[in-house]
Amino acid sequence: MKLYEYQAKEIFQDYNIPVPGAEVAENPAEVQSVAEKLGSSVTLKAQVLVGGRGKAGGIKFADSPGEASQLAEELFALKIKGLPVEKLLVEEKLAIEKELYLGLTIDRSEKKPVLMVSSEGGVDIEEVAETSPDKIIKSHLSPEKKLELYQLREIISELPIPHRYLSKLAYIAGQLYRLFQEKDAQIAEINPLALTADGIMAADAKLVIDEDALFRQSEFSGPEEDLPYVELEGNVGCIVNGAGLAMSTMDTLLHCGGEPANFLDIGGGASAEVMAKALNKVSHHAGVESIFINILGGITRCDEVAKGILQTLDKVEVPVVVRLRGTNEKEGVKILQEEGLEVERSMTAATEKAISVAKE
Repeated sequence: MKLYEYQAKEIFQDYNIPVPGAEVAENPAEVQSVAEKLGSSVTLKAQVLVGGRGKAGGIKFADSPGEASQLAEELFALKIKGLPVEKLLVEEKLAIEKELYLGLTIDRSEKKPVLMVSSEGGVDIEEVAETSPDKIIKSHLSPEKKLELYQLREIISELPIPHRYLSKLAYIAGQLYRLFQEKDAQIAEINPLALTADGIMAADAKLVIDEDALFRQSEFSGPEEDLPYVELEGNVGCIVNGAGLAMSTMDTLLHCGGEPANFLDIGGGASAEVMAKALNKVSHHAGVESIFINILGGITRCDEVAKGILQTLDKVEVPVVVRLRGTNEKEGVKILQEEGLEVERSMTAATEKAISVAKE
């Protein structure tokens, strides 16, 4: 479960990780008001759950509240990798002297968390790994052992930075690791971690929570978190009822030359509300270019599925391909056709169509 930057920074503050003064705004007037309150040059940052927003024009700098309002209008009209910008984080502009990278993730080959620090902050860590792997310091950590501050200092001391920053940087790394463990995170990342004349500041924040651990993390639980969902790397979103049908749907996609973007099973007897939640969830997956809804109704009623699709369809910005078979099939097909949505009967034909419209 990915969090927005502003959400991650709120959690950072709970762990005494320093972040710039900031507020979230939902329209240009609010942006101007926040900029006036901060009383200095500000950074406007689009809040979207995808990377590469800087390259896409999703980060801008303003020297006055009026300029901030003007730039906000541009940002709210922007789409980044297909996602609309609905919120901006308005924060104090930092006078950065040096950018570092600090992050934690799970090294599945070692079955341990790995702490990574680099003097090359501000760019994708994957890019640094390819071009300058020697500039990334990695240290595998033992979850059952306490990580002492002196150990963190030893790791971080290899960075080419002024000595005066080491103790504070080690403390921040220790707090990030505590957050990583206590919040059941899969990724906790600060990129860049900014060195300024006043100290160290988390200029950005990325936090991904393990969805299988959400029963322990009630603060993150939302209305869609009870749906079995696994994010994959393809571009065709999949919504099905039943794990067996889900596997056969993904197999058929691969056989026909496509690639699934996720696994999502709405289960037997799914209501219109559950279907709507599922469609909403898959539509927010940044890599999805089409959505394939494949329903074989037994306990699940096709007319309920159709009603759920229509509840959310107007908010979905990629093509949706539907196959309905089974209980109340005729009623479900009629509901969708009356709204101009064609329904496929053949699984192969529906699969090929989902792949085709994704390419288009």
